[in-house]
Amino acid sequence: MDSVYRQVLGSGFLRLQPQLQEYFGLGADSGRYGEGTGVFLRAGCPRPWLRPLLPLVPVSNAFFPEFGTDVPFSIRNFPHRDPWGRPALTAVRRFEFPGRRRIFEDTTVLTGAGTLTDYLGRRRNLATGLVLRVSEDGHLHMTSPDSRLFLGPLRLPLPRFAAADAQVEQWWDTQQHRFRIRTRVVQRQVGTVFEYDGAFTYTYREFDGALPADVVPRRWEHRT
Repeated sequence: MDSVYRQVLGSGFLRLQPQLQEYFGLGADSGRYGEGTGVFLRAGCPRPWLRPLLPLVPVSNAFFPEFGTDVPFSIRNFPHRDPWGRPALTAVRRFEFPGRRRIFEDTTVLTGAGTLTDYLGRRRNLATGLVLRVSEDGHLHMTSPDSRLFLGPLRLPLPRFAAADAQVEQWWDTQQHRFRIRTRVVQRQVGTVFEYDGAFTYTYREFDGALPADVVPRRWEHRT
């Protein structure tokens, strides 16, 4: 099965840099997962006054209050199917701050023809739509123009004035021979409230399709 990114981008997938095509090309039946390590130039919440408020957000293992430079980083990407059989990609990122490890995890799911939904957090209770674009230089750009929060049986769309837009650019650095990623979460009134920016090396390993126990979320979400 084709990857969720390839299914959404269609022929545009072939305009990605070859290294990105391999990175984003792993499907549920590929028999491989990806693992990367690197250092981020910047990571976390850049606004000191906002940091004490982030733990109040009812989404764990997503946005965190720390901020630092030269932050060691690792990522594991597992292509699979979710419990309802939908093609999915689960990612677990680890940020090593002095004296504290922070985790950012999510599952990107093909929830309809040409439609990607990203479920964030340990309970996958924050969902955002993903819009993909390939630039002329073969970089992948992603934005999340809408979000909703699931609290028990409630589905709460976040109004535009309260929501934040994630802006992601990923590419292969031909000079460093590493992947680069630049992510900013921008709130309309405040500006950038979360970010990470850096480079990492990446390898592919055998995978039987069963998520490791430490990667399985506390709960899955089917609603979109």
